[in-house]
Amino acid sequence: MEEQVTERLVIRGTPEHCFAVLADFEAYPQWAADIKAVSVEQRDPQGRAVEVTFRAAAFGRSTSYTLRYDYRRAPAELSWVQVAGDLTRRLDGAYLLEEAGEGATEITYQLVVELKVPLPGFVKRRAEGRIMGTALRELQARVESDEVPLREPR
Repeated sequence: MEEQVTERLVIRGTPEHCFAVLADFEAYPQWAADIKAVSVEQRDPQGRAVEVTFRAAAFGRSTSYTLRYDYRRAPAELSWVQVAGDLTRRLDGAYLLEEAGEGATEITYQLVVELKVPLPGFVKRRAEGRIMGTALRELQARVESDEVPLREPR
């Protein structure tokens, strides 16, 4: 059974800056605690990562999944669909970025998760809450940090 969750947060940073941090997948292990390794499998003609494999901590073990990214609405949206996963059948989502004034951005994080192995509802809800909250709080810390060097896409 799939679950859909949405969470919002206002971050001090322009939509372009937030988008640049989100699209710098290879830097995720530096600031996203649950992400252990990232491998860009495919890039588009502009050098942006289109297919990315992640190894992450989940449910007390390591998991890996590959996501395919869509840049059609950049920098207002970064969306993805899962193309492979060992624990998940579906891990599709999007970051929607909207200018919130005074150099701030409201980010809406949407995620649809379908696990291959059934889990009790309370375990799933707790995990989803942790994923969503942690992802946005860690993103906020990264964007609002003065020491964030942004890499140009290859």
